[in-house]
Amino acid sequence: MNREKVVFAFFIVLALTLNFGFVIGEIDNPHHHNVYELYAALVVSLIATVLKFGDRTHLGSVLLATSLVADLQLIAAALVWGWAENTAPAGLTPSTMAAIVSLAAGAVLANVTSVVMLVAETLTIRR
Repeated sequence: MNREKVVFAFFIVLALTLNFGFVIGEIDNPHHHNVYELYAALVVSLIATVLKFGDRTHLGSVLLATSLVADLQLIAAALVWGWAENTAPAGLTPSTMAAIVSLAAGAVLANVTSVVMLVAETLTIRR
């Protein structure tokens, strides 16, 4: 068993599951979406991105691209949440929460793509 590949796959799958956990719930209800879960999803996604920098294959480039997309979406969601909580006159409204969850859902799609490609690569490796 290759420990490096285990750690790599662990962070890719963990990024997906944390992100998915944040998205689940009513899209406009802030009580269904935890800010700390969004933060954890962002941190784990950034770690997964750093781990993908070492792969020089074509598939590695696509995996890195999907991770960068997920990072961008999660950063945007965190920025919108921070803006809504700290500077928006109306605070965290249902429409703002829907925008935050929509951005995080885009990151889920990027993470699903990454996991599917990881599984496909694993299945094609022959011993």
